[in-house]
Amino acid sequence: MSTAIGEVNDDNFEREVLQSEEPVLVDFWAEWCAPCRALAPTVEALAMDWAERGRVVKLNVDDSPRTTARYDVRGIPTLILFKDGAEIERLLGAASKTEIVRKVDPYMGRNVN
Repeated sequence: MSTAIGEVNDDNFEREVLQSEEPVLVDFWAEWCAPCRALAPTVEALAMDWAERGRVVKLNVDDSPRTTARYDVRGIPTLILFKDGAEIERLLGAASKTEIVRKVDPYMGRNVN
């Protein structure tokens, strides 16, 4: 089964996220982060749900320190929704799918089933 989640880093963040014509939810994470691993199935499910209306990508904070610092990400997991090159929403910690949908779905278009 293929995943709808892409990966971004310091080198392609501008192009893949900020210049995107569709909303992009960025999951700031790290391999050693247990809450990040716990949140991963939820993020994957949302990527599938929103595949036609936006994008979900992961950014490894250890591999991309410039972008992590630029957006003042001090704790992980952190989810940030970008639309038209600007930060629209930010969720800290291992948020529930319900909470993520409540904050992000209005920017993705129609409601998720």
